[in-house]
Amino acid sequence: MSLRLPARFPRPELLLVWLAIMLLGTESHGQAFRLQILPKDGNEELILNQPLHGKPAVKVLRLDFLLSGLALRKKDGSWAESRDWFAFLSAAPGKSMTAEGWGTPEGEYTALRFRIGLDEATNKADPSTFPPGHALNPQVNGLHWGWLGGYIFLALEGRWQHKDKADGFSFHVANAPQLMTVELPVEFSGGRPLTLAVEFDLNRVLEGVDFAKDGTSTHSREGDPLAAKLKRNIEQAFRVRGVNYDVYQAPAFAEAAAPAPPGTHPFKPALTQRFPQVKFPQDNPLTREGVALGRRLFHDARLSINNTQSCASCHDQTRAFADARRFSLGAEGQTGSRNAMPLFNLAWSQAFFWDGRAPTLRQQVLMPIQDHQEMNETLENIVTKLRKDEESVQAFAQAFGSPKITPDRIALALEQFLLTLISQESRFDQAARKVAELTESEKRGLQLFVTEFDPKRGLRGADCFHCHGGTLFVSQAFANNGLELAVEDTGLMKVTQNEADRGKFKVPSLRNIALTAPYMHDGRFSTLEEVVEHYSGDVRRSATLDPNLAKHPEAGIQLTAEEKADLVAFLKSLTDESFVQNAVPNTAKR
Repeated sequence: MSLRLPARFPRPELLLVWLAIMLLGTESHGQAFRLQILPKDGNEELILNQPLHGKPAVKVLRLDFLLSGLALRKKDGSWAESRDWFAFLSAAPGKSMTAEGWGTPEGEYTALRFRIGLDEATNKADPSTFPPGHALNPQVNGLHWGWLGGYIFLALEGRWQHKDKADGFSFHVANAPQLMTVELPVEFSGGRPLTLAVEFDLNRVLEGVDFAKDGTSTHSREGDPLAAKLKRNIEQAFRVRGVNYDVYQAPAFAEAAAPAPPGTHPFKPALTQRFPQVKFPQDNPLTREGVALGRRLFHDARLSINNTQSCASCHDQTRAFADARRFSLGAEGQTGSRNAMPLFNLAWSQAFFWDGRAPTLRQQVLMPIQDHQEMNETLENIVTKLRKDEESVQAFAQAFGSPKITPDRIALALEQFLLTLISQESRFDQAARKVAELTESEKRGLQLFVTEFDPKRGLRGADCFHCHGGTLFVSQAFANNGLELAVEDTGLMKVTQNEADRGKFKVPSLRNIALTAPYMHDGRFSTLEEVVEHYSGDVRRSATLDPNLAKHPEAGIQLTAEEKADLVAFLKSLTDESFVQNAVPNTAKR
């Protein structure tokens, strides 16, 4: 998509909003409210078909429910409520536990309220009147009692161990007396994207329920004491986890994904909805244990020939996992030929290394280990070293269900860890969500960033967005950006053997760019000012120069000193401080 900004923006005060819409895809409904329900097993995440920590004889196999009547309490005590709001939530694989709300007007709010179940008129309405995709369409929720009329408000089913055999339980909470209301105090501001995360504790739901005495089934018939007990428990089982001023996408996995190893726990990275949808590997599901092992291996110097260098040696977290040296050094002091690339948002990359020689992250992670200029070790030796360490053997057993250590498992664990390195909380992101504000210089730099250089049509910009557009700040895989190169320095051409790829290198994201100096594949520029100076005028012409640079005049776009300063100021606003300071991989704030 080509972004064009008028030479004179008609409403300067709306500039940032307009640019956020165009660059980040934040539309007018970007003030979306999402209610995220997190099924919990006490303090742990609920895992279906696994024993509950608080009730080890019980396994939950199904948790489905209908919500209605979402309301938000304003600071003055009044309630903003949507009368026609309904949501179907399910903990089943492939289903969602996130309910879409509506854009919240600006102002302060002090509480959240919703119902589990439906008012009597809606509950008895003809289900065939609800269109496809509607939460109350029986094909969507599977909770309509066709033979009795009305809906199941909450379905909780599972198995429980009783006298050496596994019996079942089926709790269907329904009917008017069991319409439940949940009200939770929580302070937040409206007028911006919002995710409100609420935990739902299954141990609290089953508190005081004795299957042997109370029974293993309820269909909420009149006078059923178990249904009344469950209603009370359910209403008290919710607690606010937190508020985040962003909305998140559900991590997507390829269809027919392999099951996670036994005994592991799912790891759900927090992915802002402003980022493109992305699929994670179907044969390597993210787990807490796998990510922990990958992080351990990333910092393990035994992956090098002399046990002195780890992956982290050239990928410093405080520098967005980049290397401050122009050329990274090998384990034995060898000088490399490339500057180590930063590591974040790798799930969206389709090729790795400056020359794209690794088509997958899984292949990439093993290459530096074996490269003679880098860690210079064999995979066989690494496996031998790790097998001698009982802690490593135990970590592999926890991550993969058995203690076997292989190069493939090393690659899978490293892949899992690296996929969790998500950077999405820069000050620019916060400004786009109206929880921060850019300076006037940064705003001018942003305008330059997204504006073409086309004097004939009255456009004077820095033309950055063609290669660095979109929410990831990278919209092109490889490009020749006009650097003076050595004859043997062919870039992508070395991999493809295609003359049309001569001098093309992987286009890096500009996120965290202020932290990742030196710049370019060979680290030739020490500062952002030098980078901007290069694109302003000193671009080398060649047959493979990117068209978006080749269309500029021979003398370049010749930015003024103020324009260069403004552009650098904007680039610095892309720094994600939480990413480089937080030692824990980015997990869903839900």
